Amino acid sequence: MEASVLDLRKKMKDVMSAIDRHERVILTHRGRQRAVILPLGEATKSTVKVADLPAFGMWAKRTEIADAVAFVKKLREPRGN
Repeated sequence: MEASVLDLRKKMKDVMSAIDRHERVILTHRGRQRAVILPLGEATKSTVKVADLPAFGMWAKRTEIADAVAFVKKLREPRGN
């Protein structure tokens, strides 16, 4: 099912019925697809492992970040003028 933002306001019963039938609802705004509303059972299915993501571990070799709290405090210190 495809529904606009206006449909969410005026036809929420139809949108909820589609979700109850385990349909995906594609949310549109000004004619462009913006989001997908999934039934709860489908929304929790995920097979992506965090360790497989390209950004995982990208800061692991940074020695200046051994103490994360101290690193953030140093970043937040005001700069001298």
